[in-house]
Amino acid sequence: MRRSSFIVRVALSTVMHPVTSARLSTASAPHQPTVRVSAMVDEISRLSLLEVADLTEALRVRLGVQQMPVMVILNPGMGGPAAAFSGAGAAAVPEEKEEKTAFDLKLESFEAASKIKIIKEVRTFTNLGLKEAKELVEKAPTVLKTGVLKEDAEKIVEKLKHIGAKVVFE
Repeated sequence: MRRSSFIVRVALSTVMHPVTSARLSTASAPHQPTVRVSAMVDEISRLSLLEVADLTEALRVRLGVQQMPVMVILNPGMGGPAAAFSGAGAAAVPEEKEEKTAFDLKLESFEAASKIKIIKEVRTFTNLGLKEAKELVEKAPTVLKTGVLKEDAEKIVEKLKHIGAKVVFE
């Protein structure tokens, strides 16, 4: 059972980290793999991540492995590493929603007559040059700045709205 778990991890590491697996294969196995193994490696390396997950599950069932090693892939809203490593017998505790502290400022649109004023204002809080700020404003709708604190975002939005821009912070 341990050998099958090792095989799955090696196969997955080949897909996920080809450089690392190349170093491992040359260090641990000085001989060349067989044609059959090479063909399998080629086929596995062409799989998408969803197909790799399906392959892992199919191998786990076929080989009778009860529990696979934990591999964490974080997606937005999944919690964090702590959520993935909470004990198997632990009851699910609902996470408290934390208040968002960092926001993205997005320029939705602007009045054509206010374009120069908006470019100047964008330069003040982004530290961009005139050309870069102009290009950024002209790409509206676009994100002007990311990771802005709530108080700062409210001040910037108020200034930009006052001079004729439609800005939101998310």
